[in-house]
Amino acid sequence: MSLLDAHCIHGAPALDPATILTRLAEVPAWQAVDGTIARDYAFPDYRATIAFVNAVATMAEAENHHPDMTVRYRHCTVAYTTHSAGGALSENDFICAAKADALYVQQGGA
Repeated sequence: MSLLDAHCIHGAPALDPATILTRLAEVPAWQAVDGTIARDYAFPDYRATIAFVNAVATMAEAENHHPDMTVRYRHCTVAYTTHSAGGALSENDFICAAKADALYVQQGGA
C-alpha cells in the first residue's frame, strides 16, 4: 500500500532509523531533523499559500494528525512529528507528508 492510500492510526509506534530512511526516499523533498520531518513549499502569492495551508489543515483533521506550519508571504513550512510516540517519527508522519505533497501538486506546485 502506498503512503497516499494509507491512513493514520492512533498510537502509531516510533519508526527505527532504517525504516525512516526508507520512508524518506518516498517523500524526497522532505528532510529529517531532530525527530521531525519538514518541507518548505513555495507559492506564487499569499492567496495560494493560504489555500495550501487550508488544504493541509483539512487533510490533517481527516487524518487526526496535525503538523506545525510556519506561514510566510509566499512560503509554508510543514513539519511533522508524533508526540504520542515520544516526539519521534511514526508512519503517520510520512503518510501526511505524502498527502501534503499531493495537495501541493494538485494546486499547481512542482
